[in-house]
Amino acid sequence: MEIKIFGKNDCSLCKTAKKKIDFFIDEWGMKDEVNVVFYDMDSVDGLTEGMVLDATEVPTTIVMKDNNEVARWVKEVPESEELKSSLS
Repeated sequence: MEIKIFGKNDCSLCKTAKKKIDFFIDEWGMKDEVNVVFYDMDSVDGLTEGMVLDATEVPTTIVMKDNNEVARWVKEVPESEELKSSLS
């Protein structure tokens, strides 16, 4: 399973989303099961991946399982309960 966070390095909401998700993945003991990847939308790689997944707003957080989108949050930080349920 993978969580893709699309954001910008100078975006405080993007930083909050990454810190919160990293914290809860660790807290829930899921570090071995869930790969968290941050895509900088100011980079070519970030923009390319964002185009593939239609992530045009920051932050956009997408939970992927078996290459399928399970959940998406746009311009907001996921609530911990919503995030946890999307990982079940």
